[in-house]
Amino acid sequence: MRTVALEEHFSIPALGQRIGKDAISRRGYRPRNITPGAPNPMELLPEIAEKRLKSMDDADITVQVLSHAGPNADLVPGPDGVAMARETNDHLAAAIARHPDRFAGFAMLPLQSPNACAAELKRAVRELGFLGALVNGTTEGRFLDHPSYDGLLAAAVELDVPIYIHPHIPPEPVRHAYFSDLPEGASRVLETAGWGWHSETAVHLLRMVVAGTLDRHPKLKIIIGHMGEMLPMMMARVDQVFQHDIGHLKRPVSRTILDQVWITTSGIFDEPPFIAALLTFGIDRIMFSVDYPFAPNAAGRKFLERIALAPADKAKLSHGTADALLKLKAK
Repeated sequence: MRTVALEEHFSIPALGQRIGKDAISRRGYRPRNITPGAPNPMELLPEIAEKRLKSMDDADITVQVLSHAGPNADLVPGPDGVAMARETNDHLAAAIARHPDRFAGFAMLPLQSPNACAAELKRAVRELGFLGALVNGTTEGRFLDHPSYDGLLAAAVELDVPIYIHPHIPPEPVRHAYFSDLPEGASRVLETAGWGWHSETAVHLLRMVVAGTLDRHPKLKIIIGHMGEMLPMMMARVDQVFQHDIGHLKRPVSRTILDQVWITTSGIFDEPPFIAALLTFGIDRIMFSVDYPFAPNAAGRKFLERIALAPADKAKLSHGTADALLKLKAK
C-alpha cells in the first residue's frame, strides 16, 4: 500500500555551522546520548539519497515529506536569517528534484523576521513546489498567536497549505523552572522528547485557539505530531474547564481543534495513544509518520501493520488523508 510519512527530517551541517555557538547554547541544544551500536540520527540527517531511500524501501515507505531539523534559520535574526531560510529551502528543493516521486518538502521560515515569513512561504510553495511549512516551537518566546505572525498565517490560508507545528526545546526560563537540578541526561530528555516538547506543542495549539487566532483564520490548516501531543486524552477536560471563559470565541475549544487540526503518528508506535487519538480526532484526521531518523522506519512499518483497521481506514491513515490535505499525487 502507498505510504506517506509527513514528519521526516534532514539537516545541512554546513549551514548549521554558520549559526553562532552562543545562540545555539542559549536555545538549549545539548549533546544527545546514543545507544551503543544503534544508528546515530545526527549522522543520518544530512543524507537524502541512497541510504535513506533503502531504509524507505525496506519499510515500504513511498514518500517522505522532509523538514529541516535544528539548529535552524529561526535562530538567526535579520537578513542573515532570511538568507539562511532561502538556502535551506533551495537545498531541499534540489534534493527533491533528484527523486520527485519519493520526497516532498515543508519550508523552513525566517521566524525571527516575521515580515519575511509570508514571502518565503509563497516562494517555497509557488516556485519550489513545497507543500506547506514546518515551525519549530517558539521563536524568541513568541508563539504563532503573536500578532507579528498574522501575515504568515494569512499567506498559508491564501496558498491553501498547512503549517506543521513541531516541538522545540522550551525557552530558557521554562527549562530553568521545570527541568533544572536533575541529572544531565535525564534533564535533557525530560525537557524534550520525554515530556516537555509535547506539552509545549499542546500549549502552542491551545494558545492559538483561546487567543482567537484560529477564529480569525478559520480556513488555516494545522498539523501536529506524536499522536496529537497529548491533546486527545485532554479534549473533554479542556471543554469542561474552559466553558465559562471563552465567550470571546466563536466555537468550543475542541470544536475549533477538530475543525482545523490534523495529527500524525510520528515517533509513537503504541496502540493506547492511537486509540485515544482515533476516538477523539477520528480516522479522517490522523496521518502516518515515522519521525525519521529519530525513529526508525522499520518501527513505523511494524506499527502500521499491527494496528487493526478496516482496509479503507488503513488506506486513509497510510496515505489517503495526507494525499488529500497536501494535494499529493502518486507519480
